[in-house]
Amino acid sequence: MTGMVHFTPSPGAGRDEHLAPVTFLPGVIPVDTASDPDRADGGEPTSRGAVGGRAVGRRSGADGVRESGSTDKASTRAANVSMHQLARRGMSRWELEQVLEKRGVDVELATAELDRLEGVGLLDDAALAVTLVYTQHTRRGLGRTAIAQELKRRHIDADLIADALSEIADDDELERAKELALKRVQQLSSYDDETVTRRLTGFLARKGYGSSVVRESVAAALQTRQNGVRFR
Repeated sequence: MTGMVHFTPSPGAGRDEHLAPVTFLPGVIPVDTASDPDRADGGEPTSRGAVGGRAVGRRSGADGVRESGSTDKASTRAANVSMHQLARRGMSRWELEQVLEKRGVDVELATAELDRLEGVGLLDDAALAVTLVYTQHTRRGLGRTAIAQELKRRHIDADLIADALSEIADDDELERAKELALKRVQQLSSYDDETVTRRLTGFLARKGYGSSVVRESVAAALQTRQNGVRFR
């Protein structure tokens, strides 16, 4: 009877010794699964390898997508805030910039939104200045000085203010001041001329009219008293 032959496998020999060797792409460094805790536990590795020294994995680009989405959302919010404010009333660029800052909008995004609104004509300091000059003069009866102060308060450029104020002719300003003085003098019928003069002068000065316009308007109002004209 032939004796049994015992075969002792050589060290390191196993079933994998007959598999074809793995070839990696140029520049790709293989990941040692033994050093990857996720792979060692049976999970997916956080990275497939490294290309050019940079880790590449299934999560690559995720942060970029989130960052892009966050930026788009912030831009949309800036646009919504701006349109809501402009729908309420006319605003200068500086005023809207202050609102965006208070709402926590990033400076760069706010600047981009302001530029966009100016580009489409929804934000126009020159047009706003002209509108304010008209409304402040005709509706509130303000003179050039008071209107200029209001426009400066809203941080409109000085050149734009000057151009807008040029829309008020000297004769128109004097006529508006006389109207105000004649209306005001009706409420002062019980006072003497000196008191009426003092009160009318202060009233028109606060309205922003120049000294020459004030003097002429007060004189016109006093003339109605001297002629015996009384208003009810």
